Amino acid sequence: MFTLIFGIFALLFGLFTIYLRLFKDSKGLGKLDRMKKAYGEKAGTIIHIVSYTVLPIVIGILGIVGYFLGIDIF
Repeated sequence: MFTLIFGIFALLFGLFTIYLRLFKDSKGLGKLDRMKKAYGEKAGTIIHIVSYTVLPIVIGILGIVGYFLGIDIF
């Protein structure tokens, strides 16, 4: 059951960051500015997108699918 809850939470987190990125002009993405300063404009944005959007969505989908297939990920 924890796998399902974690999967849903991770998926919603990833979708929420997409929402902030598209509709709120990145307001609420506090670490984005620090990553841009540390790694540069392009690399900081890519690292932020992968770590806070893509990875949570992938983990969320794997958690949800794993739960329904009976695979205990955690």
